[in-house]
Amino acid sequence: MGIESVAGKMSDTVHSLSTNGLTPKRQIQRWSDALTDLCGQFDVDALEGSSLEGRINFTTVSRLKLCQIEASQHRIAHTISRIKLSEHPYIKIVFQTHGVSHFEQDGLHFDIMPGDCFAYDVSCPHTIISPSLTRHEVVIVPKDLLKERGFQLSKMAPCKLSARNGTGRIAYDFVHAAFGEAPTLTPVNAVGVADALIDLLLLPLRETGAMFDRGSAEATYVRAQGFIREHLRDPDLCIDRISAALGCSKRYLHMLFSDRGITVSDYIWKARLQNCRQELESQNGKTITDVAFSWGFSSSSHFSRVFRKYFGIAPSSVHKGLHSGMPVDVVLE
Repeated sequence: MGIESVAGKMSDTVHSLSTNGLTPKRQIQRWSDALTDLCGQFDVDALEGSSLEGRINFTTVSRLKLCQIEASQHRIAHTISRIKLSEHPYIKIVFQTHGVSHFEQDGLHFDIMPGDCFAYDVSCPHTIISPSLTRHEVVIVPKDLLKERGFQLSKMAPCKLSARNGTGRIAYDFVHAAFGEAPTLTPVNAVGVADALIDLLLLPLRETGAMFDRGSAEATYVRAQGFIREHLRDPDLCIDRISAALGCSKRYLHMLFSDRGITVSDYIWKARLQNCRQELESQNGKTITDVAFSWGFSSSSHFSRVFRKYFGIAPSSVHKGLHSGMPVDVVLE
């Protein structure tokens, strides 16, 4: 089901979709259909919420898609099993305006707050968890438009920057204005506005990339993430081992992670939880305890508590939904 037009007869009209009034099952399906129309297929989960209340307002400016999105607690995931690059040929640039979202891709974790701008490659597997109501404005950019401007996408890592000031704020204000004025633009003017918008969006992204190239701290942080990914299944993985392997002090390592709003320990456990959930959803025949212990947990009850705290859902609920014939060996509190 597509998104329906609600305003105007110009080439760049505003369209809208809402899940209000639907059954929970239909809400999930409508949200999934809307995301598919916009940028590709995703798994959608309302977590433990009784419903997924969401609304998307959407318009186009030339080849750009501009969206205003509001949704109650939910999780979306683009998993390895869904990888089809041809279906997700976009870079998504998100301006968070309300609530907090937790983003993970390729072992990288970001907490997206109001006032943050976030850019990432939609084609790479990723997960976004919003534990409560969120609002954000989104620009969906075809990769071809960025390649035409010499932007290197082959190894684009997700990046976060501020939209509270500087070029990030200028880009956000332009996006917001472009959305409001899109229905009044002629096709010729829309091309010009889209070109100007892309150039503005690239300004903060280029600045971020330049900082990453110069900063040894960023290189150390990336090396730390790589070491954690390689040793994530080891129950003895700790900051002592990481700092020794990287040849830096524990204090410096703590600083690198705290600057990004997370502790080393929390980063490790959240990465383990993401991998556990992915295995529980993959129908691989393992019990919940098998999965938990294979990713470094040494206590079933501790795993159940932290899994529920992070995802808002019990591991047994995920397991039951996909393994109805298997015993569930974890008893939750």
